[in-house]
Amino acid sequence: MPINLDKSYSINEIGARSNNEDTTQPKHEYITAESRLFMVCDGVGGSKKGEIASALACESIQDYFDNFIQPEQVFSKEFIDKSVRYAEIRFDDYIKENPSAQGMATTLCLVYFSSTGVYLAHAGDSRIYQIRDGEVLYKTEDHSLVNTLLLSGQITKEDAKNHPQKNVILRAIQGSQFPVEMEVNKIEDVLSGDQFFICTDGILEALSEEEICSILNQKKGAETKLKQIKEICSAKSKDNFSAYLIPVQNVSQSKTDKHLFATFLSAFM
Repeated sequence: MPINLDKSYSINEIGARSNNEDTTQPKHEYITAESRLFMVCDGVGGSKKGEIASALACESIQDYFDNFIQPEQVFSKEFIDKSVRYAEIRFDDYIKENPSAQGMATTLCLVYFSSTGVYLAHAGDSRIYQIRDGEVLYKTEDHSLVNTLLLSGQITKEDAKNHPQKNVILRAIQGSQFPVEMEVNKIEDVLSGDQFFICTDGILEALSEEEICSILNQKKGAETKLKQIKEICSAKSKDNFSAYLIPVQNVSQSKTDKHLFATFLSAFM
């Protein structure tokens, strides 16, 4: 099921903060119709540590994909896990040379379009959505203290909005001493017109899920939709905010799919 994409667009904004701890990969100017790997990271650690952590994670995982990508037919969750382990080793090396960076960490959202489906991986409270006809078909669950309390029924959605510990995340990339457990899913239900939206929590601070869906359901181009999101977040968000909007142009049948379909039809002829 080869998936063909329309041109994807991204935003990566400092917002109301003094420094930008978000990183998007690839950078906006390097996105092409052939791009298949997309990442958004939100660094934590204060001072310059957060922005170093997010940039290093994206750079390391991109390097691993570029150098060790497997044939499409055998791509798996394990490859993503290995790329994250590689990033953690790079964290170790950096912290060893820069002891003041001890404690730096980052969230990660990764989307990879393979020939057999879409792999979604995340750790932390940055989020991935699959949206179809203005409705959320799939979304990641935040690895955060507040979301854990919410899912267990200990607090309400209203409580979660202003919870004093809403920024406490439970999973992050931070080095091999604390290997992160990535949550990885593969989606095979992908149709023409689907949109994949990846964002940091700075977006979610300014826009509700319903508002995001409403904007993405407009009959406008991806770039125009992201500009609208950027304008709203610039006015309302107190955090850095970053996002990718990845529109699916069409989904082709693979040779295997065509063979199976032909075999199925022949059984009734």
